[in-house]
This record gives sequence, C-alpha cells and structure tokens, in this order.
Amino acid sequence: MRTTQKFRIPNVEQYKQKLLFWAQQFNEVVWLDSNDYHNQYSSYNAVLAVEAFTCIQTDYHNAFEKLKEYQSCTKDWLFGYLTYDLKNAVERLESNNFDGLEFPDLFFFQPKKLFLIKDDEVEVQYLGMVDDEMEADLKEIESLGGTSETHSTSNNIKVKLRMHKDEYFEKVNAVLDHIHRGDIYEANFCQEFYAEDTQINPLETYFKLDAISKPPFATFLRLDDKYLLSASPERYIKKEGLKITSQPIKGTAKRSRNPEEDLLLKEQLSKDEKERSENIMIVDLVRNDLAHTATKGSVVVEELCEVYTYPQVHQMVSTVTSQIEASTNPVDVIATTFPMGSMTGAPKISAMQIIEALEDTKRGLYSGAVGYFSPQGDFDFNVVIRSILYNAEKRYVSYSVGGAITAKSNPLNEYEECLVKAKAMREVLEN
Repeated sequence: MRTTQKFRIPNVEQYKQKLLFWAQQFNEVVWLDSNDYHNQYSSYNAVLAVEAFTCIQTDYHNAFEKLKEYQSCTKDWLFGYLTYDLKNAVERLESNNFDGLEFPDLFFFQPKKLFLIKDDEVEVQYLGMVDDEMEADLKEIESLGGTSETHSTSNNIKVKLRMHKDEYFEKVNAVLDHIHRGDIYEANFCQEFYAEDTQINPLETYFKLDAISKPPFATFLRLDDKYLLSASPERYIKKEGLKITSQPIKGTAKRSRNPEEDLLLKEQLSKDEKERSENIMIVDLVRNDLAHTATKGSVVVEELCEVYTYPQVHQMVSTVTSQIEASTNPVDVIATTFPMGSMTGAPKISAMQIIEALEDTKRGLYSGAVGYFSPQGDFDFNVVIRSILYNAEKRYVSYSVGGAITAKSNPLNEYEECLVKAKAMREVLEN
C-alpha cells in the first residue's frame, strides 16, 4: 500500500525545518515534534503527514462512531484532531459559547505523504498513487535553505482579554461556591485571549513559539485556512500494542534564571499540598476512565506527581497505564476517556456543565487533542494547551489558558498562574 524509503540525515534540526517549509504547499498538514525529549514513552523524534487521500470531517453528532468506522475501514496512518466539544457526543452536554475560530469538531485524514524521524534516520512512506513523486520531493526538500529569514518579521498584534480580571475573580469564586457546596471537587476554568481583523504568518509564529518553549508535544497543524501552532507539554493518551498510557499534568510553577532559586521553585512545586491534591484528583479520574476498557487489575500509576522542567515552567506530571484486550477497538479507548481529565475536573460531567456555564468562549480545538493512528491501530495524542489558533479567512487569532480550581485555590494566584502559562503565546504575538 505504501512505498517506503529510509535514509540517514546528517543535521536533524535543519532537516526538520526544511520539511516544514516544504509542507506549506499542502492544505492538510500535521507536524508533531518531540523536541528531542527522549523517555520510555517516546516513539518518534518528529512526524510529518501531508496531503489528504481520504478524510473525515464532522460535527460532534455520532463523531466517535464515524471515526471508528473510518479507522476500521482505512487501516492506514490517520492524522487529525478531536475538539473538546466532542464531549457532547459522549454525554448529554452542549457547547453554546462564542466561537471565533469555527474549526470542525473532528477532522482526520489519510496522508499521501508521510515522514517519520527517529534519531538520525527518516523513514519516508508514500501511497502508491504518488510514489513516483518521492525522488523529486526529496530533492526539493534537500534544496531548501535555512530558516534565518523566518525570525525577522514581527507580528505586533494587540491581544485583548475576553474576560477581564474582576470578572475572572467573580467566576473563580462561583466555581469555589460549587466546590464548597459539594457539587464538584475540582474544575479546570479557562479564559480566552484574542485578536480580531489581524494576520499572522503561521509558520514563522510556530517557529518562534517552539523556540521559546521547546515542548515535547509541539504541533503545527493546517486544515485549509485554519491553523494550530502548539507548544503543548502534555500527552493525553497513547496506545502501543495492548498498553495504554495517559500522562496528565496538574501543577505549574514559573522558572527562574537564578539556578538556586529555580531549584527551590521546583522543590516547592513537588511539595505543594494544593498542587499535589489537584494532580492526585485527576489521576483518580484517569484511573476510572481507563478502567472502562482495561483488563481486570491492569490500571497502574507508574509515576505520581513527578516534576518535569521545561524552558518556561516546571510541571507536575503523573503517568497512568493500563492493558486492554486485543479485541478492544482503539477508538473506544479514546471515546471512554475523552475529554481528558486534566482539562475538565472531577466529577467530570458536573465539572463540564459548570465550566460551560461560566466560560465565555467555546473551547473548540483548545483542550482537545491532536495525534495519529498507525496502520496497526496504535495511537498517540497530545493535549492542545499552550497553543495559538488562527482562522486566516476570518482574520481571527486566539489562545486560551486555564487552571484547576480546588477548595484551596486563591483567585489572585490562579490568575497569576494563567499569565505565566500565557506568557510565551503573548510574547510571540505581540513582538
């Protein structure tokens, strides 16, 4: 079905940039980059999928059933995204808030051309009907220049807040009221920053964001005139063979340029009672979600409240795994765990109802997931956070940030944490 070629690349970083430049000619692009974060859960350094041979695009109605049928029939590489609003497909929920971006609720495509980078080797896979283009494409990619010119343009965009500070405090206090009444234990409450009637260069903006953050789940996605430029640090869920891995993040601390102070901030995060309780609540939720498809007794917490360090922030990460039966459909694993607990709260349905009522903006792709299915039915998806979303036709740019509100939350501290998370996106757009 696919023609494959493998070869070594002398300069991996340079080749990755060339690939992304070359990919700009296509209307369907998914680029996933681990930024060389090597750990036991990694599969590839980077992956590029371009040009749809077949695709599925739908709203939330029966979305997972449609995806299951598409994935089962195609049995090939599929790349795409799930928006947060697919919650309406799995529960009796609604999404009625303002939507300035208008991304379809679900989109996946079968790429004609695929590049898989691991260590210093690239594996190129082309579908049969385009394999005669492989040699010419590889020569074109190799001939492309460096990227020094990409960092010269300034965006100079004035970012606006959808929700002002006083209103944010009011709404966080409303969440706290729900917690004190016992309606929920925790809710992930988000706010949008946006710019209207504006234009950005998506690739330049992505390069700038990636250079600042160097995250392990970076994404450049294009669907026609809609773009996602993501510096996500978080994995939602991965399937490898019969093993399922979920890695929720809850708990954030800023970095310091002073090494001693930075180490102290990291230690304080690891011992912070509020942040640990946030993380543990979501770990419990993820364990329950994975249990829907897990074999009996197979759900295991492999890491609890481990602190990982990234260029912008320290993050508290836990790793929960399970085993499934060979007969379990991969899409069912996603449908029974979606949306990810780190972006909702606990109990999940009550938290989603409350945040829908209090937030001003439809989340759409923000706090959804981007990733792929392999021909064998394995998959890997990130969580869409620390991301810029852009609708070029509507000239609308947006990024959202959120935080987990628990009984111990202080509205001012939560607001400041949001600004820490928003810093990289704001810097990229306003400079």
